[in-house]
Amino acid sequence: MGDVMTRKPLQAFNPDDLDRPVKVEARQLSFFYQNGYQAIKEVDISLRDRTVTAFIGPSGCGKSTLLRIFNRMYDLYPGQKVTGEVLLDGRNILNPSEDLNRLRAKIGMVFQKPTPFPMSIYENIAFGIRLYEKISKAEMNDRVEAALREAALWNEVKDKLHQSGLGLSGGQQQRLCIARAIAVKPSVLLLDEPASALDPISTSKLEELIETLRATYCIAIVTHNLHQAARISQYTAFMYLGELVEFDSTETIFSAPRDQRTGDYVTGRFG
Repeated sequence: MGDVMTRKPLQAFNPDDLDRPVKVEARQLSFFYQNGYQAIKEVDISLRDRTVTAFIGPSGCGKSTLLRIFNRMYDLYPGQKVTGEVLLDGRNILNPSEDLNRLRAKIGMVFQKPTPFPMSIYENIAFGIRLYEKISKAEMNDRVEAALREAALWNEVKDKLHQSGLGLSGGQQQRLCIARAIAVKPSVLLLDEPASALDPISTSKLEELIETLRATYCIAIVTHNLHQAARISQYTAFMYLGELVEFDSTETIFSAPRDQRTGDYVTGRFG
């Protein structure tokens, strides 16, 4: 393990996590770019509710691509092809008839670079809610406050809700994006390297937030930071060249991996 356990112990595996229902399941999932290149190769994986699964692996191994399949982001780019199934609560969301707006409300995504809308902090949260619900002003105020509280941001912004979200620090902007995602009541949160652009203090706050949120959501996070994966996840998936090489409890992946490639990666021999 080396120094992977710095700053906070490795997540100890809790057998109760195995009793949590499967929220997202990929079956024989493959992804092809327009030029025919296969970026994801027959991946089978199950993400359990109220757990954090970390996706690790070298750059270009397919981690972020896999997350984008889970909420159909590839539909934005013609010519890309997916085969297999992705089940959300047992329903195949790759069905062509799937309502993508509602799907992306159920499976929220936060990207590497904070992406607040060029509007007020309040409107950043209210915007998504209005897409799906018609509620009173009082109800909207409550929903905005609840989302900001859940994202551990309320106390920092409650006196400047009508100021631009672009005026916040990088860490605050990322928590605003998380608040925006959870305001529409998702069941899954996809986090694509959410701390890579943040300073250590902001990263620590974000990790604490993720640990709090996992009591409510199924969370998948892509990270190049092995220390981070060890600190915050219950499960870890190691990917290499589009393949899911190994998927197990984080404790097992970092202390007793079955595949030599996994062991070489987590001990820094390649990557």
